[in-house]
Order: sequence, then structure tokens, then C-alpha cells
Amino acid sequence: MLATLRRDLRTARDRDPAARSALEVALCYPGVHALWGHRVNHWLWTHRLPLLSRVGAEMTRKLTGVDIHPAARIGEGVFIDHATGVVIGETAEVGDDVTIYHGVTLGGTSLEATKRHPTIGDRVVIGAGAKVLGSFTVGADSRIGANAVVVHPVPPGSVVVGVPGQVISPSRPQPAHDDRLPDLVGISLQSLLTRVNRLEATRADTPVTAAATATTAGGDGAGERPPIRLPQAGVWQGEDFSI
Repeated sequence: MLATLRRDLRTARDRDPAARSALEVALCYPGVHALWGHRVNHWLWTHRLPLLSRVGAEMTRKLTGVDIHPAARIGEGVFIDHATGVVIGETAEVGDDVTIYHGVTLGGTSLEATKRHPTIGDRVVIGAGAKVLGSFTVGADSRIGANAVVVHPVPPGSVVVGVPGQVISPSRPQPAHDDRLPDLVGISLQSLLTRVNRLEATRADTPVTAAATATTAGGDGAGERPPIRLPQAGVWQGEDFSI
């Protein structure tokens, strides 16, 4: 138990650049306090003291803002950053070296007394506000985007974004604990503009009628449509869009 508690301290220091010392983490990090409280409450639960463990879980929730059922299984090296609003249900299982941000819910979609909460694989990163709902597995090394709602199994090494959560394929391998997620809207727009540019290039020698010119120029026939430009260094030029 003491070795696990010490690892919780090291994990917080390793994954939060704002952490300056182990003492600061031990005194000021509610996510670490929530884990420590849960580890004691889970020990009570497994030793057939359910009422006492539930009382301990309620006290931990009031002190930290993190609601973890004492029956939930949480591995080593887990880091709950900022902590507030995290909910982990009774039959949830969280693997080792998982990072959970504030507002995350590992919830159930069934009222039956069975396995109804998700199983989170090792080294998964769950972004702020994400909801993982149901009895399924999120594969190891996956990343769940902020505010995503995941209701289906996730293969290992996946990136999930959106509502409902959609699995996308990363363009290149990500280093461990890299929290960056792709901008699907930006990627979609860039893909669309690339296709439009290719289509316009193939029709460059096609005569443009007066009616078409009027339509593309706002209906007055004056001037031609400005070219659509792709983003430079990830920056979209505002004059290319009508907001």
C-alpha cells in the first residue's frame, strides 16, 4: 500500500509540469487525495466492510470533488488531473498509468447488478469532460478527446473524438502521455478545400458563363471568385470565409 501511494506521488510529479515537489503534490493535489482515499475505501470494501467503505467514499467526494465507488478497481500510476467532477462507477476497471482529466465520467447504461461500467486499458488518456458509458473495453494506449461520448468498444492505440465518439486513425505514432488530439473540423475543411482546388485545376480551361460568374461573385457579375487557400502553418485566413 505504501509503495502504491509513493508511486501516486511520483506519477503526479512526472505528468504535471506545475508540480514542484512531492510535498506540494501530497498537500495540494485533490486528484492524488481522491486516489489515496479510494485505495483505503477499496481495501475496506474487499474486506467485507461495505458500509464503512461507502461512508469513506462519500467523505472523499466531499473533500475532493471526485466520486469513486469503493468497488471500482484502479491500477497503479493513475493520475487524475484537476480532479473536480470525476465520476467512476462501481464495476469500472482502470488500468495502470492512465491519465484522467476533470469532468470525466466512467458510467453505466444498465440498471442490472452486473458488469455495467467500462474497462480502461493501460496508458489511456481521457480528456476533460469525456463520458465513457457502458460495459466495454477501451484498449491500451488509446486517447479519448475532450467532451467525447464513448458508447462502443475502442481498439488499442485508437484516438476517439466527437459525440458519439468516433475512432480515427492517427497519422503518426504518438509518444507516451501525449495529450494532443487532432482537429477533425480543420482536417475535414483542409481535405475539402484540397479537393475543390483539384477540381478547379482540372476545369481551368473551361469557359465560365456570365450566369456562373454572377453566382460566384455574389450575384452581381462583377469580378471573379477569390481563390480558396489552404491553411499555412495551421492558420486559416479569415478573408476566405464568411462567418
